[in-house]
Amino acid sequence: MAERQIRIYGDPVLREAVGPLHDIDGDVVRLVDDMIETMKAAPGVGLAATQIGVRKRVFVYDVGDGPQAILNATLSGARGEWTYEEGCLSIPGFSWPIVRPKEVELSGVDLDGSELRIEADEFLARVFQHEVDHLDGVLLIERLDADQKREALRTLRQRLGPAGGSLARSGTAGSPSQEGAPGGLGG
Repeated sequence: MAERQIRIYGDPVLREAVGPLHDIDGDVVRLVDDMIETMKAAPGVGLAATQIGVRKRVFVYDVGDGPQAILNATLSGARGEWTYEEGCLSIPGFSWPIVRPKEVELSGVDLDGSELRIEADEFLARVFQHEVDHLDGVLLIERLDADQKREALRTLRQRLGPAGGSLARSGTAGSPSQEGAPGGLGG
C-alpha cells in the first residue's frame, strides 16, 4: 500500500467524469488499498479515484464500520432534503452548508464483482452523493447556491490563487487540516 497525492481544487482531473470500470484485477485491488491508506491519512471518510488523479469509477469510504470500496457506483431514488456542513479533501480547509437529498439508493459492485444495492440516509447518503459527484466530475462548490458560489470562488481565488494549486498536499497527516470541514467527506 502506498499513500497517494490528493489533487486540489483547480486540477482539471477533478472536473472529468469517468465511465464504468470493466475489469477488476490486481491493479484495481492495489488502487483501492492505496485509496484507503490515503483517505485515512488525510483524514477523511471518503475518497474517489479521480481525487488522486486516477480515471477509474472507484471510491472508498469509512463511516465507522471499516473501509469499503464501491466500483461503478450510480445513484437513484433520491428522496427528502438534508442540509449539512460539508467539506472536501480536494478543497482543504473549507466547508459549506450543502443541501442534498436525505435518502438515496446506491448501486455498484464490490471488489469481488458482486452487485451491491445500498439504501442510505443522512450521513451515509451524503458520503455516497459526494463521492459519486467526484466520479461525475462535479465538485462540492457546484452544489452551492449562486450567492454562496460567488463568495466561495472569490475566497478560493484569494487563498489558492487563480490556478487553485497553491495548496498542494500529499495526503499525509501533516497536510493542511480539515479544520472547519465537518465530515471531511473526501471529495
